[in-house]
Amino acid sequence: MQGFTSADPGTEARFLTGRTLIAMPGIGDPRFERAVILICAHDFDHAMGLVLNNPLDGVSSPDLLERLGVDAAEAPEEPVLIGGPVERERGFVLHTDDYLSAETSTRVADSLVLTATRDILEAIADPHRRPRHAILALGYSGWGAGQLEREIRDNVWLTCDPDEALVFGRDHESKWSLALSRLGVSADRLSGQAGRA
Repeated sequence: MQGFTSADPGTEARFLTGRTLIAMPGIGDPRFERAVILICAHDFDHAMGLVLNNPLDGVSSPDLLERLGVDAAEAPEEPVLIGGPVERERGFVLHTDDYLSAETSTRVADSLVLTATRDILEAIADPHRRPRHAILALGYSGWGAGQLEREIRDNVWLTCDPDEALVFGRDHESKWSLALSRLGVSADRLSGQAGRA
């Protein structure tokens, strides 16, 4: 199981780029109930992440590629995720860095990259160019200046380091429990304690 480390180790203490958010029970927002979110960008002004465990019903990556005019005859059959409620018509690809575009890819962690341009879609459809792992997501999760930090202080989110199973695993139903287990927390015990003072 390969883990990821921050793309910029000097910012680890302050910013969460490359880390995973785990929604606490009773988050109060059904869009993020049991959500596991990889933070792809975080600085003083904003934070942006992709939900890793919310597949879009009835849409696979070949379906989406074909709709976008990319020949998907050899594309792997993977679910498309709902990355979050913001700009749901906008697509993102989170992938391993064995495919990397110097102009359009943004490094999220040491071997994890985010690309939001057509070149990655064409690479995914090509068995000779595609990255080892990739997720297609529509929309993203976003926070304004200081908002994510406040939510973490208010115990809305737990954080953990991601690994390939958490980011790219296809068992979306169990990702929340899997993320909690990375912290040594049982989902059953955590759920049973939610709402108690």
